[in-house]
Order: sequence, then C-alpha cells, then structure tokens
Amino acid sequence: MNEIKQQEALELLNLLETRQYPAFMRQFDEWNPVDAAEFLSEYARERLPVVYRLLKKDVAASIFAELEAEEQALIIERMTDREIGAMLDDLFVDDAVDMLEEMPAGMVKRILKSATPETRAEINRFLSYPEDSAGSVMTSEFIDLKSEMTCDRAVEHIRRHGLDKETVYVAYVTDAARVLTGVVPLKSQLFADPSEKIGDVMNEDVIFGYTHDDREEIANTISHYGILALPIVDKEKRLVGIVTVDDALDVLETEATEDIEKMAAILPSDKTYMRTGVWETFQKRIPWLLLLMITATFTGAIISHYESAIGRYAILTVFFPMLMDTGGNAGGQTSVTIIRGLSLGEIEMRDVLRVLWKELRVASICGLVLSAATFLKVMLIDFRFQRYTVLETGEVQNNLLVAMIVCATVFCAILIAKSVGALLPIGAKRIGLDPAVMASPFITTIVDTVVLIVYFAIASALLHF
Repeated sequence: MNEIKQQEALELLNLLETRQYPAFMRQFDEWNPVDAAEFLSEYARERLPVVYRLLKKDVAASIFAELEAEEQALIIERMTDREIGAMLDDLFVDDAVDMLEEMPAGMVKRILKSATPETRAEINRFLSYPEDSAGSVMTSEFIDLKSEMTCDRAVEHIRRHGLDKETVYVAYVTDAARVLTGVVPLKSQLFADPSEKIGDVMNEDVIFGYTHDDREEIANTISHYGILALPIVDKEKRLVGIVTVDDALDVLETEATEDIEKMAAILPSDKTYMRTGVWETFQKRIPWLLLLMITATFTGAIISHYESAIGRYAILTVFFPMLMDTGGNAGGQTSVTIIRGLSLGEIEMRDVLRVLWKELRVASICGLVLSAATFLKVMLIDFRFQRYTVLETGEVQNNLLVAMIVCATVFCAILIAKSVGALLPIGAKRIGLDPAVMASPFITTIVDTVVLIVYFAIASALLHF
C-alpha cells in the first residue's frame, strides 16, 4: 500500500476497534477489491470473518477472490452451508476452482456439498483439467452470440446477461453445436448498423487455444497479440471457456516465480516467502543442495587425482577460484538468456544450431578479451606484486608459461561454459523437463568439473607432469 492508503487503513482499523461498523462500511465500500483484500490480510486478519459478514454480497465475492488461501479458509470455517452456497454462486467459476485447489480435502468436500448441483457440476468439470493446462485457468462466464442475430439484438443480449460475465468487451460467435466460428468486439456491434447481422461484422480469423494447451503458452499468446481474452475450445473446436488477461498475468507471475526458484536451485512453492514456515523452506531447499553437493565431489576427485602435480606446482591452485567462477558466470549468463527465450517462445528446438553458433562466436570474443585481461593480471599483479613463484626442486620456473596455461584455460572455459549454458536448457525442454532446472547452480557444477579437467590437461601438456 502507498502512504495514503496506509493512513486510510489505520483509520479503518480504528473504526473496527471502536465498533463503528456503519462508518467503516461507508469508507470500505469505496476501496478497490485488491486493496481491500490486502487491508483485511494485514490489518484485520483476526476480525476477518466478522468483517466479511458486514460486506455487501457482490463486494464480498470480489474481495474473497483476492484473498490468500489461508484467509479464505478462515472465512469458510465460520460460514454456514447456506452461506457457502451463496458465496459460490457469486464467485466466478475460475476463482472458485482456484480456491478449491488450495483447500484441504475435508473443506473441499464441505464446499462442494453446499453448492447447487449446477455449480458443483461446473466446478468438477474445471477441476478435471490438468493443473498446468488452459482448462484449469479458464472461466465459463463469457458472452456468446449467434451469427444470425442483429447487432441491436446482440447488444440487448449483452445488457441482459453481461453483468455476471468476466468480460463484455468481446463476444464469441458459435453455431448450433457451440463450435467457435467468430469473434466480435462490443465496439463493432455498437457502431454497426443496428439491423446488420453479427455474421457480417464478426471476425472469422479467430485466435484460440485448446483446453489441454499449457497455460503458460496461452498466457504468452494473450501477451503476444495484446488481446483481452482468448477463447478456449475442446478437440471438436466447441467453445468451453475463455482465459482473460488478468488470469494470464497471474499465470505469467506464477511461472516466472517458479522459474526463478528453480534457477536458484529451490523447489517451487505456492506460498509467499513470509507465509512459508522455516521447516517448509528447509524442505524446499535441501534436496537441490544435497544434489549439488554430491555432484561437486567430482571436483574434489579431479584435484585429488592431480595431487602430486599440485605438490610440485602449488601455484596452480591459486587460480582455481578465478577459473571456476569465470566459467560458472559465463555459463549462467547464457543459460538465463536461453531459458528466457524458451519461455517466451523466442527460441524453438529447430534453432539449436543457430543458438550454438551464435554463442560460440560470443564466447570466442569474450574468451579473447578475458584471456588478455587475465594475462596482464597474472604477469603484473600475481607474479610481480604478490610474488607468486612456480617451484620445482628449488628452481624458479618460467612465469610466462604459467600465465599461458591460465589464459588458455580461461578461453576454453568460456567456450565450454557458454556451449553448456546454451545446450542444456534446450536439451531439457526437448526431453520434457523445465528448462529452468538447467540454470546457474547446475551448470556451474558441470562447468567447474570440466574446467578443472581442461586446466590440468593443458598444464600437464606444457609442464610435462
């Protein structure tokens, strides 16, 4: 909340505490449902069931849809079965489905038992769709018209039935079998000749999705075309629902959050950070940490294998952190870029060779620049000011040779890291995994191991150990 809203929230809270309910309701009715839900969650959570009963029927449904699952459960626990049934009738179906997906099984059973047979059937139909599908986020509250309707009759139809619909700005045209045949904006109906048929003003080139399409693809389609809603059809192309832009924004936010968590090696969570307990947070983080720790043992095995060489050329260990960090950072840069491109549909599977060729060219340029910078650092700082030396049987070896080994490894590390960072996310998507899994932590572990192998291979070739 902004500063003004916070001040108003404190005034509302004071009205609640002093039980000035009429004055509270007069002010609270003017609040946006999102702000109202935030107020109830942050300032009046203990009084939530009481305040909810004070709200007008339509206002209560709008605010309820914006509350977190915990607050919704708190309200439902204090409701009678009759009140639950009335609330379900006022909620949009997609909001009711979202609520039920977050509720315990016992509470879901009670809620569905309280619903009317029609509402229960509609909710059960939506719950049957896969969790990440378009069907799970669509709503059945839309305006559908027939092509033989006149425009004035269509507008009158919208006036009568549009109040309880998710959107009235776009209507969908279906035939007798409910097959989607066209789309017509409200603007086109209002400015057309009243006697003109809907079939003459509708757009037959309809952008649509299928019920089992991935919900992220549906959201990206809405974003790409800049439309308010996308019609969703079944395999026979019968119109069964729409996904609105607000639902698309929720999907994109959810998917982006999941990707960020996976890229940070954390199992995704449906709860916000402040609502997630310590034990649950631990459970989300520890599996990846254990996996990465186990895979990191390969690095130790490589160092152990070259233990005798390290004993003779201890200076080589000084550059371990720089080489591994450089490779990890380079791979992380590429992987994040590729994962984003895959998520937005900018990169397809057929682009793998183009992506690899581009990243190899970028890696070559980056590798040359970083190798030159590394050479100057090693020669002017490490050997000159730090006075590092390469010792073997009491003799000082050629510092230039070590600098060449480090620079060659840096160049190879960049090439390897960017190639791995490009190919792993694409490969993950090819086999059906989320590309975000192949993000910085995982790639860094792989690159660290490969870079060490390359480092010792180059060193052994030039130093003859």
